[in-house]
Amino acid sequence: MNFIETRGNDGIKPVEVPFSEAILNPSTSFGGLYVPAYLPKLEDDFLVNHVNSSYKDLAYDILKAFEIDIDESEINKALDLYDNFDDASNPCPVVKVKEDLFVHEQYHGPTRAFKDMALQPFGSILSSIAKKRDEKYLILAATSGDTGPAALNTFKNKENIQVACLYPDGGTSDVQRLQMVCEDGKNLKVLGIEGNFDDAQNALKQLLASQSFKDELKKDNIKLSAANSVNFGRIIFQIIYHFWSYIQLLKQNEIVYGEKIYLVVPSGNFGNVLGGFYAQEMGVPIEKLLVASNENNILTQWINTGVYDIRGKELKLTKSPAMDILKSSNIERVIFSLFGAQRTRELMENLNNENIFTMSKNETQIVQKYFSAVDSDDSFGLKIIKDFSLFGYLMDPHTATCIKAYENLKKKNLKCVIYSTAEWTKFSPTVLNALNENNEKYADKEALEEISSNYKAFLPQSIKDLFNSKINHSMVIKKDNIESEIVKFIRES
Repeated sequence: MNFIETRGNDGIKPVEVPFSEAILNPSTSFGGLYVPAYLPKLEDDFLVNHVNSSYKDLAYDILKAFEIDIDESEINKALDLYDNFDDASNPCPVVKVKEDLFVHEQYHGPTRAFKDMALQPFGSILSSIAKKRDEKYLILAATSGDTGPAALNTFKNKENIQVACLYPDGGTSDVQRLQMVCEDGKNLKVLGIEGNFDDAQNALKQLLASQSFKDELKKDNIKLSAANSVNFGRIIFQIIYHFWSYIQLLKQNEIVYGEKIYLVVPSGNFGNVLGGFYAQEMGVPIEKLLVASNENNILTQWINTGVYDIRGKELKLTKSPAMDILKSSNIERVIFSLFGAQRTRELMENLNNENIFTMSKNETQIVQKYFSAVDSDDSFGLKIIKDFSLFGYLMDPHTATCIKAYENLKKKNLKCVIYSTAEWTKFSPTVLNALNENNEKYADKEALEEISSNYKAFLPQSIKDLFNSKINHSMVIKKDNIESEIVKFIRES
């Protein structure tokens, strides 16, 4: 299968490229994104036939359906990394918490967040292609807190790979920051920036599109790629676990084949929701995708009104920082799927140039066939964390936002799966505030120890070790200095 561009072709770049090229060189015409030329439609019995499959076997069969141009041995090597999760046979368990409510726990990998589900195998595949081609790559990553640690972990000390990771200084939890700044791989550079995640992501996109930056890298025989969900290599692995959600409910005899379910996803950059949208298009019986936002409710506004308007908006720093995003990259892929390249380019150029786009009434209604959305504030999230802890389930503040969607948007008596994208350990001071019903300022280490002790919550050794680790990346820079610092890193490493 080949990949095409969301904003059409400029007559210079190839009209179609194979998967390997799309993930190595994600920059496309007119600043767009790569998407599959078509989505494979899986056979009616695909889900039933995988009820007793391992996660790795399911992933392998979905990847094969996309006909990606990656050697079978490399695919298997990448998928074997799921063996390093808490439970190799079930790397992302689906846990029943209410009669109609299930939590898909996506945080059982090495960095305790859902980005491991995609970045572990993606990093392995990208690295193997680079080595096979004898090409050197700079991988850019911009993070609101979870992509960074996962990308650094998967690419650490990989041959032919260097990584520059951008995070907003003060915009992540302490654990997320420590997971990045304590990394000691010789091929890694972590840069805090004075700004927010949108600033980091905009810088990444500008560098990916910058010919002068690519020319500078070319002097050292280095090519440019990305670990963010602008890269379809991330998205393809985010499709798989939505299949797993449905299959697990089948396996647990909670549904019968063909019965539809709701999926609720806490969303910032829309990549996780996009994976669900693609899974639905490929044949998973999903009633609707329910999108949960925090006070940065731009996605709620877009889905409910058809207007994406960030004029004059300031990013709010919330208790769910991984969702503190105003410019969600992956809505572009949804718009392309529904309305085509010409309309996608029109809307995205309006957003880039005027910070707003407006869809027609008919277009908005089409989007609403697939998605419903709601937002919640920090006080709601804190209450939910406390309420669910009373019957023995501990969740992080991002997962808590899903409950608003579950309560308000679920219109039919169908089973509902919410996505828990991070372990409580990543945001322990907020979780402890919720549990103790106070506003005290807790240090991460103090909060981790108190929750672990008083609530008998599992505390991974990798999280404990962070507080005794050496900080290897202390630099915080202005946005204007990002390019020069990355070039300096390339030359010195």
